[in-house]
Amino acid sequence: MTAAAGIRVMVVDDHPVWREAVARDLTEAGSEVVATAGDGPEAVRRAAAARPQVVLLDLQLPTLSGIEVTRQLVTADPSVRVLVLSASGEQQDVLDAVKAGATGYLVKSASREELLEAVGRTAAGDAVFTPGLAALVLGEYRRLATAPPSGTGAEVPRLTERETEVLRLVAKGLPYRQIADRLFLSHRTVQNHVQNTLNKLQLHNRVELVRYAIEHGLTDEDG
Repeated sequence: MTAAAGIRVMVVDDHPVWREAVARDLTEAGSEVVATAGDGPEAVRRAAAARPQVVLLDLQLPTLSGIEVTRQLVTADPSVRVLVLSASGEQQDVLDAVKAGATGYLVKSASREELLEAVGRTAAGDAVFTPGLAALVLGEYRRLATAPPSGTGAEVPRLTERETEVLRLVAKGLPYRQIADRLFLSHRTVQNHVQNTLNKLQLHNRVELVRYAIEHGLTDEDG
């Protein structure tokens, strides 16, 4: 059984041969390819009907850009995970995708095994990036975090020491199982800490947790 087995996936790319090849790899790995699409509007329509867990999305799409598709998909269904699969590794493309709500970003040179693992991790809530791109995103959010505060006056929710510890490791990109091993906790306990933290901070997913951790300086410690 592969990491991608049993996951409902939608593949969006305007190149039919590439789209079909990716869909075939996913199907052979045990994923359920619930829809495919070749342009932006079609992707938005089909996702609403098919309700995929993960959307594999190219950025260069006809009619509606992948960035806008991402924004619309996440707005319509905050639980959907958008994993960009693009030929571009340009900094601005990566940052724009993440800001629009993408959970991860792979370049198309990724191997079949890397893609399948990324789909599995994305479905589990991990933020998955081609090596090198994660550092780029973290660097940008650290830069933004140095900007003057917005002055909303809102009180920052208090997290327990353990919740803060788990949050820091989530921000480093560790999957739940590795966090559990490192902190000598059960997998379920880590999940509970993450869910409690999400509730306290009024956030929706691990990507938003990572952003929060960066903005509050929780990614700078070693460990």
